[in-house]
Amino acid sequence: MVAAARRAGVHDPRILEALEVVPRERFVPPDRRRDVDHDRPIGIAEGQTTSQPSLIAAMLQALELTADDHVLEIGTGTGYQAALLSHLVAQVHTVERFPRLAEAARRNLAACGIDNVEVVVGDGTKGLPEHAPYDAITIAAAAEQLPEVLGEQLVDGGRLIAPVGPDGGQQVLIYRAEGGRLEQVRRLTGVRFVPLVPGDPSARDVEP
Repeated sequence: MVAAARRAGVHDPRILEALEVVPRERFVPPDRRRDVDHDRPIGIAEGQTTSQPSLIAAMLQALELTADDHVLEIGTGTGYQAALLSHLVAQVHTVERFPRLAEAARRNLAACGIDNVEVVVGDGTKGLPEHAPYDAITIAAAAEQLPEVLGEQLVDGGRLIAPVGPDGGQQVLIYRAEGGRLEQVRRLTGVRFVPLVPGDPSARDVEP
């Protein structure tokens, strides 16, 4: 994973170290653990995926994270990116739409001894205002237009990274918050993510 991240332009030593120490196999379904050494997305429950590690690493690097940061993650999945974040920042709050995925993430993070991540079930399009402000926000689902409320939950100068655009035309974009508004800074890469879905989360009977 470290070699793949380096090929993707990741050079932050803290991110490369996190890739080495976080066991990806803990965060995928048992029948997909044979795939964890390949730099590719892996399907998880609820029709979701966990992105390839090199892309996650490149997105985290673009956020310019510091050890004192408080980060909001939208789209927990089974917790892999949150686990990486836990090694990079002081505190992580992460929102997952599907309760069973959120519970799986809690178990996976606890099994790795990670205690600076809080997993919340909720509507990621609303952010998590009760724990704001955040120094950075990372979104693991694509929106055609970012919810304005997210800019209001960042500190002034805070960073946000997200895939934006319609299916087939998504781009990972980096923003900074200025006076509660998001201002686009640059484009990172073209991607294809699952959609960012608004509305109340609903329980499902699918095991993670």
